[in-house]
Amino acid sequence: MSRTGRGRLKAARLGPRDVLHVGSAGLRSRPMRVVLSALGIAIGIATMISVVGISASSQAQLLRELDKLGTNLLVASPGESMFAGEDVKLPEESVGMVGRIKGVQEVGATADLDTTVRRNEKIDEGDTGGISVKATTADLLRVLRGEVSSGSWLNAATGRYPSVVLGHVSAERLGVTKPGQQVWLGDRYFTVVGILAPLPLAPEIERSALIGWEGAKRLLSFDGHPTSVYERSTDAAVNDVRKAMAATVDPRNPQNVKVTDPSSALRAKAATEGAFSSLLLGLGGIALLVGGVGVANTMIISVLERRYEIGLRRSLGATRGQIRIQFVTESLMLSGLGGLAGVALGAAATGVYASSGGLPWVVPLWAVGGGFGATLVIGTVAGLYPAVRASRLSPTLALHAA
Repeated sequence: MSRTGRGRLKAARLGPRDVLHVGSAGLRSRPMRVVLSALGIAIGIATMISVVGISASSQAQLLRELDKLGTNLLVASPGESMFAGEDVKLPEESVGMVGRIKGVQEVGATADLDTTVRRNEKIDEGDTGGISVKATTADLLRVLRGEVSSGSWLNAATGRYPSVVLGHVSAERLGVTKPGQQVWLGDRYFTVVGILAPLPLAPEIERSALIGWEGAKRLLSFDGHPTSVYERSTDAAVNDVRKAMAATVDPRNPQNVKVTDPSSALRAKAATEGAFSSLLLGLGGIALLVGGVGVANTMIISVLERRYEIGLRRSLGATRGQIRIQFVTESLMLSGLGGLAGVALGAAATGVYASSGGLPWVVPLWAVGGGFGATLVIGTVAGLYPAVRASRLSPTLALHAA
C-alpha cells in the first residue's frame, strides 16, 4: 500500500512477476486437479495437431513422389469410336510417330494381349487374379522412371523368348517371390526374369505380366497395334505435345485417341489430402471445448474454495482488478500447460505415424501456433466468469464464510 499526496491509501501495483506468482499459487497447491483439468485441453490440441500433421506428412510424401516421377508424362490410348460396336486401334507406327514430335524425349508402349497368366496350367483359366498380359517395348521402364526390385528388365534377347517381367502386385498374386520361377502364360511356361518396384504413375503396369514386343508377335500372334503409348517430353513442351499427340498418333481419326496425364491423379490427391480429416478436426475441437468447460469448472470451484484467501487479499487492499487478473492468469496458465502438453503429444503422434509409414515428419507451424493460441483464448474465456465472481466478493462476506 502507498499514500497519495492527501493521505489516501493507494493499492500497490502488481508487476508481471507478482501476477505470475499469485496466479500460479492455486496451481501449485492442487497439482492433481491441475493435471486432470489440463488433460482435456491436451487431448483436444493433440488430436488437432496430429490430424493436421499426418495430413501434411502424407501430402509432403505425395509431392516428393511427384518431384521424383515428374509431371511431363503423357499417355495416348484408344478412345471411344463414333460408331457403336467398333473397336478402336492405334496404328502400328504410333510409337515412332510420337517420337518425332518436337520436345518428346522418350517413348514406350504396351499392348493388351488376349491371354491369361496363371501360376501353373492346373489353375482354372478364368481365375486370372485381375492380372493382365501386355506386350511392351524395351524403352517402357525408362519412360516410366521405374525400377526393377529384383532380377532384370527385358532386353533384346529375353524379349524374343518366353520371358516375362511381373509388376509387384501381379507377382504377389501369383506367389512369385524371385526371378527364375515360371508361370503359365497362354499355352506354355514363361520364365520370370524380373519383378518391378511400385509404379505410382502406372498402376496398370503393377497388375500386369509384361513380355517383349517381338516375343509377343512370335509366340502369341500379337498384331503389333499398341494399346497405350507413353511419352516423356521437356517440361516446357508438355502442353504443345498434348495438343499435337492425338493427331500425330492417328492423323485420320484423332478423335479416337484419348490423351491423359497420369501425374494429374497424384496432384489431385496431394491437393485434396486431408479433406476427410475435417471430421477428426471437429472432434478435436469438441474435445478442446470440453476441456475449456473443465477449466471453467475448476476455476469456479477454486473461487468457492478460496473465498477466505480472496477476502483476506481484499481486506489487505487488493483491488477488484487485481483479483480478476489473478484468476484470469491462473486460468491462462492452466490452459497453457494443457496446450503445451497437447502440442508435444500431437507432434509425437505425427512422428510415430510418419516413421512407421516412411513419410517425412511435417508439423505445420500454423497448426502449432493456432492450436496453442486457441488454448489461450479458451483459457481467457473460461477464466473470465470465475475471475469476475471472485472480484465481487465482499471482504467481510468472504471472511465471515471462512
